[in-house]
Amino acid sequence: MRSGARIVMEALVREGVDTIFGYPGGVVLPLYDEMLNWPQVKHILVRHEQGAAHMADGYARVTNGVGVCLATSGPGATNLVTGIANAMMDSIPLVAITGNVNSWAIGKDAFQETDIQGITIPITKHNYLVTNVDDLPGVLAEAFYLANTGRKGPVLVDIPKDVFIAKTDAPFPTVVARRGYTIPGAPPKSQIDEVIKLIAESERPVIIAGQGILASGSSDLLKELAEKAHIPVINSLLGLGNFPRTHELSLGMMGMHGEAAATMAVQEADLVMGVGIRFDDRLTGDTKTFAPKAKIVHFDLDPSEVGKTVSPIAWVVGDLKLALESLVPQVEPKRHDAWVSQVKNWQARYPLHVPEGKFLSRTVLRALNEHTQGTAIVATDVGQHQMWTAQFYKIQQPYNWISSGGLGTMGFGFPAAMGAKCARPDDEVWAVVGDGGFQMTLQELQTAVEYGINVKICLLNNGYLGMVRQWQELFYDNRYSHVAMGSPDYGKLADAYGVRFFRCSRTEDLEETLKEAREHKGPVLCEFVVEMEENVYPMVPAGTNNSNVIMDPELPKQTAGANK
Repeated sequence: MRSGARIVMEALVREGVDTIFGYPGGVVLPLYDEMLNWPQVKHILVRHEQGAAHMADGYARVTNGVGVCLATSGPGATNLVTGIANAMMDSIPLVAITGNVNSWAIGKDAFQETDIQGITIPITKHNYLVTNVDDLPGVLAEAFYLANTGRKGPVLVDIPKDVFIAKTDAPFPTVVARRGYTIPGAPPKSQIDEVIKLIAESERPVIIAGQGILASGSSDLLKELAEKAHIPVINSLLGLGNFPRTHELSLGMMGMHGEAAATMAVQEADLVMGVGIRFDDRLTGDTKTFAPKAKIVHFDLDPSEVGKTVSPIAWVVGDLKLALESLVPQVEPKRHDAWVSQVKNWQARYPLHVPEGKFLSRTVLRALNEHTQGTAIVATDVGQHQMWTAQFYKIQQPYNWISSGGLGTMGFGFPAAMGAKCARPDDEVWAVVGDGGFQMTLQELQTAVEYGINVKICLLNNGYLGMVRQWQELFYDNRYSHVAMGSPDYGKLADAYGVRFFRCSRTEDLEETLKEAREHKGPVLCEFVVEMEENVYPMVPAGTNNSNVIMDPELPKQTAGANK
């Protein structure tokens, strides 16, 4: 006979979980008491439950496994909601375990009672309220199975206090299956044959590769396909890292703040292969004008995504790795020299630009990329710095890029970086954050110090909510409304937490600052005091034609013709 609390710990060990992120409270005390008997599972005590969810998210992204977070009932559980929604939007495998009041008290407005199951129905792949301890082993096994199979996502398991205490001899299932839930397998041969035909007929093909490549472990197959068929590769924001950024066929990111050459290539292509992407609105712009000259092919695990935003002429629905394993050997080798040359010409003509003589966020991120050679794990917050990092930090390896895509969650970057460092302690990890987002979760500095989580923080301080300010400048006649943002003295703050601190406001000090920060053996906060009104370019205004790329007005004159 084992208690429900013991069953939870057994489940974690059975699933290979070595680290969980949580915050205790009254109804989860039986579980926290049981934890002391399981030293092989490390618990990270966060300073806010939202941080626990983001840390578990970052852990999952760099391992391609399941992250686990834990909270008590009521406000503890509701504080996880933003992090769970973030994982849902980005299809990240997460198991959130919450406590609830005693099962006999549910529905009676007991102290700290909240219907977290009802609250999270729209933002979880599935969720459970376990009222019988006999069901707990099967539910936990199923939760991990659902989270990390098919289209991955967060699963919540809500456990009342009396279920933690109750005992059972119910075993864990030997086989996990859920009625009505099937994992897509290999796509039909007819779908693969149609894509092979389209590739053979194409003269101006491009691949837009997304996070599905990472989730399916297909980066090597993507590279083999691109090289064999000589096709330029573009990344979605969340797909960065699935193709080496310095590869000759890499065009970087496209879309609202993507590189001009990548966006232009899609608009001129005759074949666009969306591989493991959902054709997000920030990537497509106005779908009526997206890739107007191209036949579109959509590879996706989830059939509901096909045709949701763009209308493909062909599709491949099923396990992406199995699809590429079938496709790649059958594709005939081909050269597209004229097309690749045209794309490279656009890259040379419309480069990402860093004006000299100013201390810009771009200046800092270009230097960070040079120092690390694109090999560090980088987690970003959300805003201008996120887009500049996606542009200038040349991710070389899969599972080294962490960013909030679909939900756009400010405060995500720092705790997500901590989760990544817990998962891969021997790797260099940087959190790139703005002064707005960092102030939402900076209390986790104490967590980093307490557990020796050696994350380097690149804080770009421009004194504004930068992306909102940019939109107010460009689309609201420079009417700045509540976007100027004050900050604490970050040096004093870092000292209070016991974190090594550097402040840099000049290009001349940049190299030494990064060098010393990287050499320090503990968490580091680097504040870079940058230009206040720097804008992200290129830019396609939301919902408009991707052909209308607004270029950086400070580009050299020979490229001025690119402005539209």
